Amino acid sequence: MWARTLGGLVVAVLLLSPVARAADADPTLVAAAQKEGALVWYSTLIVNQIVRPLVEAFQQKYPGIKVQYSRATNSDTALKIINEARARRVQADVFDGTNSIYPLLDAHLVADYQPKSAASYPADLKDPDGHWVAMNLYFMTAAYNTNLVKGADIPKTYQDLLDPKWKGRIVWTNDPTPQGPSGFIHNILATLGQEKGMAYLKTFAAQEPVFIPASQRVVLDKVVAGEYPLAVMTFNHHAAISAAEGAPVQWIKMEPLLQTTSLIGILKDAPHPNAARLFEEYVLSDVGQTVLAANDYLPADPAVPAKIAALKPDVGHFTVNVVTPQMARDDLPKWTAIYHELFR
Repeated sequence: MWARTLGGLVVAVLLLSPVARAADADPTLVAAAQKEGALVWYSTLIVNQIVRPLVEAFQQKYPGIKVQYSRATNSDTALKIINEARARRVQADVFDGTNSIYPLLDAHLVADYQPKSAASYPADLKDPDGHWVAMNLYFMTAAYNTNLVKGADIPKTYQDLLDPKWKGRIVWTNDPTPQGPSGFIHNILATLGQEKGMAYLKTFAAQEPVFIPASQRVVLDKVVAGEYPLAVMTFNHHAAISAAEGAPVQWIKMEPLLQTTSLIGILKDAPHPNAARLFEEYVLSDVGQTVLAANDYLPADPAVPAKIAALKPDVGHFTVNVVTPQMARDDLPKWTAIYHELFR
């Protein structure tokens, strides 16, 4: 309850502040969007946690524009968009995702648009060609059950994960993306270098980490339930949310954490292109980003703090390795090949 109250206060303060005017779009764009009267959003985000709150906030600010949404995984979202485009029946205007961008770019289905509300975003959080902008951030790290792991036993570094006491007791997802083992492999190689990194990964594989064929949230839930004492490649904000609700879990500043992003973009043949641009402007504005923060997502806008500010590296004082979309596009097959060689 306290978390929802705090979130509401954060939103209220920003909505009343002068900087909140950054969400006010070009009146010409607003008029054109309201004339279209609708937009369709294909999302990979959790509906009750953030999709619905964002839609309601947008519709309140821009009455007369009805937002329809559909939620699916990254791969299913991309496949649906591609199939609809092949049938010449493009349904969606806006999409988001961590990995769905690659097949959509390959199919030349993504529009070019440079949202003004993201002008101050760092260069690594937006595509120079305007195909995508980061809407929220993810920080991947280890987490532990506070009832099962205490004091000096709490691992602080990647080297600590190699202690024999953790053999067969570390759990992680089998998700073959930058947010799963492939991302862990990249983070180790980027941190230690190729030779030392591969030596580390071979030793870590000998620890026999347990793969769960489920999402990172499900993996963390197994740690919360006490089925496993320790997990890697979990979202730090998931652990913080659970801890705030009284769960026996804590995330670890196991540096460097791995940063990935959820991207938002507009489809080239969007049925409602002006409403799509207006929606993207809103989501990336300080007001839209504050809605994300109030609902336990980590806003991409550096000027908008997380509800728990220490979850972002500037306030939390932790270092990160960033996986940009281009890095994932170019190198994910290499990381995945190492994963299959050492762990499967």
